[in-house]
Amino acid sequence: MHVLLALFLLAQAAPAAGSLAFTAPAAWQTRPAASNMRIAEFVIPRAPGDTEDGELIVYYFGIGAGTIDANIDRWIGQIQQPDGSATKDKARRTTQTVNGLKLTLVDADGTYVAEVRPGSTERHNKPGFRLRAAVIETPRGPYYVKMTGPAKTIGAADAAFTAFVGSLRFTP
Repeated sequence: MHVLLALFLLAQAAPAAGSLAFTAPAAWQTRPAASNMRIAEFVIPRAPGDTEDGELIVYYFGIGAGTIDANIDRWIGQIQQPDGSATKDKARRTTQTVNGLKLTLVDADGTYVAEVRPGSTERHNKPGFRLRAAVIETPRGPYYVKMTGPAKTIGAADAAFTAFVGSLRFTP
């Protein structure tokens, strides 16, 4: 009986088969994923006058990677305000449904201060940056989309980001 219960609980905790599918804008350049937690990576071409490109990364951490709110709070914490005010109070957060998937979207700008590498004590210090992110709830668990770069570059990519998010779908 205990074995059957354990198998039942394991089956309930296992993520559904399938994956997140999307259509990337033609202007975005694909680059190799830097880790197995990254499903896809794109370079967002810089806007005229910006000194660097933006990037968009699609993540899948599996089950147990923290709550949606915890991940959004962590991302918002990677943006500091020049006046020292709380980015959480200024960030724009919305929800929507796309192709049957619930999405939570975040948009914030300021100085980008994320870790240079996960677990690193070295941090970026990039004023004038913008973060656009989405958490996509799927039968397999949440996927995370994070786009960062100079505010002008990310602003120029607003329509492309909206189209990208609109193309998200879960394929069993």
